[in-house]
Amino acid sequence: MPATFDPLDASPRATLATAALPRRVRRLLEQLYALVSDEIAPQMERMLAEFEQQLFRQADQARNPGLQSGYLETLRLVRLRRSDLIPRYLVGLEAELSRVREGAAEGAARSVASAAPEFRELRLVEDSEIDETTVLRSLASRHESRAGLGLLLLGQRFGVLAGAPAFDNERLPVGPHRLIRRFAQACQPLQIPLESRLDLYRVFDQQVMLGYSALVESMNALLARDNVLPSLSFVPLRARPSAQDKPAPRAEAAAEADTAAEPARERAAAPAPAAGPRPHTAWTTAPAAPAGDALDFATLQRWLSERRELVEKLRPRPPQADAPQPPPALATGELIELIAGLDEAAGRGAQPLRKIADLRQALLAQRRAAGTEAALSREDGDVFELLGLLFDEIEQRLRGDAVISNLLNRLQTPLLHAALRDRSLLAADGHPALQLLNTVAEAGARWTPAEEADPQLHEPLRQAVEHVVEQGGSTQAFDSANQRLQEHLHALARKAEVAERRHVEAARGKEKLELAKRRAQQALEHTVAGQRLPRFVQTLLNQAWTDVLTLTQLRHGEDSEAWQRQLQITGQIVAANQAGSTARLHGLDGDIEHALTLVGYHGDDARAIARQLTVGPATGEDAASRTELAMKLRQRNRLGEDGAAATAAPPRAPLPPRDEREQACFERLRALPFGTWFEFVQNQQGDAVRRRLSWFSPVTDNALFVNHRGQRVAEHSLDALARMLARGQARIVEQERNRLVDRAWHAALDALRGFGGRGRDEPAERPA
Repeated sequence: MPATFDPLDASPRATLATAALPRRVRRLLEQLYALVSDEIAPQMERMLAEFEQQLFRQADQARNPGLQSGYLETLRLVRLRRSDLIPRYLVGLEAELSRVREGAAEGAARSVASAAPEFRELRLVEDSEIDETTVLRSLASRHESRAGLGLLLLGQRFGVLAGAPAFDNERLPVGPHRLIRRFAQACQPLQIPLESRLDLYRVFDQQVMLGYSALVESMNALLARDNVLPSLSFVPLRARPSAQDKPAPRAEAAAEADTAAEPARERAAAPAPAAGPRPHTAWTTAPAAPAGDALDFATLQRWLSERRELVEKLRPRPPQADAPQPPPALATGELIELIAGLDEAAGRGAQPLRKIADLRQALLAQRRAAGTEAALSREDGDVFELLGLLFDEIEQRLRGDAVISNLLNRLQTPLLHAALRDRSLLAADGHPALQLLNTVAEAGARWTPAEEADPQLHEPLRQAVEHVVEQGGSTQAFDSANQRLQEHLHALARKAEVAERRHVEAARGKEKLELAKRRAQQALEHTVAGQRLPRFVQTLLNQAWTDVLTLTQLRHGEDSEAWQRQLQITGQIVAANQAGSTARLHGLDGDIEHALTLVGYHGDDARAIARQLTVGPATGEDAASRTELAMKLRQRNRLGEDGAAATAAPPRAPLPPRDEREQACFERLRALPFGTWFEFVQNQQGDAVRRRLSWFSPVTDNALFVNHRGQRVAEHSLDALARMLARGQARIVEQERNRLVDRAWHAALDALRGFGGRGRDEPAERPA
């Protein structure tokens, strides 16, 4: 028997207008409801249309008539009842928001009640219920992980609105769990089969929840503008060094551990010395701060005029009796229309980066083909020439990516439109048109190797460029396209940051292991000093037993009883194996065997090693068994080593002491903040790749580098890095000119200053 459902208006519903809420809370919740409903309702319309198309395709491709009739029946039910789906969903969402203060008390009561479930509450569930719940939970969990930080801040702000502690993600009325669960409840009146319902949930995830992270950011921004925790931000807690991280009594070991602990991060995060420029540390490039003496268009025109005069003087010309009359100049509006028409006729295939001068000649040729001679006005011609200089410099910094070259060709016409309307565009570092140009150009920059290019970035770049082309290069079009593109770039930066954090934690773990190995080796050397031991016993102590001491140091620290116990056993082993000793250690075989199994030795091998360490030199052992055991030790990886590390090349010979310049670079490196970007020269042509200094160890001087996607690509010692800086094989990216467009534009200005702008000399910058 089919289930029946009440119509939407069958009983009074909880609404924000009738909820017992303070006036300000009600107003903020109404604004949130309007924001969410305006965002979700159109997407749900598209979702239903897509789901109907999917059902039709499934019916068309069905293997038998029974399946086909089932899909068609589902399609009929969806079309019959789809009109109530969106209103029912929005009514449920409003009811959730209206009960925000009730939900805080009910949530606490439910948590207490659910702590001890009664037996009568247990029941067998259908497989379909498990499948549906699993799908809904997986969809919500994915969006919860993608918008984790935004949901955390939103939960804090909802706690303020509810007058209660912060909301977790499952209790948040606009969280992914509640939104997806509410959609499942709204789909019940459709009465469609489980398989089709699961397909509908997936379409909802693809169509409606696609922009959920941006929606969370919008909700946070709305509440922050209304002074609901406006200064709220997330600051991760950094673990302070515990007692087990502080080395023991020895001054040298204590200095090493103190250096490796949190003060190292604080010192590394300190600003660079005032003598050097500020390094660039952000994942995405940002425009430099506007200079107080920024150039105006009149100055640029004067420099261009002086350059033309110099070129005219150097160019030989035959004497002419009568100079021809110059053709009339095109109006700026007419020129913009010609540019738009020329762009529509341009090809869309793979093409090299087009010259602005060629575009200018094509415009004039098109005018001549129409039967009219024309020229550009002085101001418009200067705009073409300045943009031509900029694109020429940009081209020198590209690696030759065909996709990026096509996008830059498409971007030339809207940039010309914007520059012809606003001739101060090129001097405005923060203009959205230049930001978009920089984003597109940096996607194909030489400092990013072709194998590390992100193909997922090409589609957002193409959409942004097509948007400004369709809108005719207006400032609003550049602003909106650049804003959407920056949101995508920030999402990629967050992913890269998460990947980088994993590599940093792994590097810190390796450093902690290295410190524990050093301390274990020191303790063993201190115990064995002056003692004569059999060579095989010495080998077992240096390999197997050192791993035991290392693991004990890592797990328990030097102040623990376990560490002191292992040191005591070490002393007893050394005493029992001295030359001339006949003592045998009784009762320690089990302890030694258990300790060896903890570091990965199998039971038989652990028993054999324990027997060798405890019998002493008086008891003769089969030489074949010791040889077999030695072979196993030689083939086995040590604690914390993989196969590659075990067969690594021997360390290089020590380098000569650093000279004065290399020492200055070394001191600056130790003061750099984590996240500083470097450029490493790859060849004699000066091509460089960018790498991010994610972390370095003040103890081992090992520095970890990742690429722009957060993937570990290199490790260098600070000593080697300082020598590369001193020789010019590496350089620190400065904050002032970290963008490709900034470098290209200042290089173009330097070329102009060489002709007429000598009053504003600045050091020329080498191409990146």
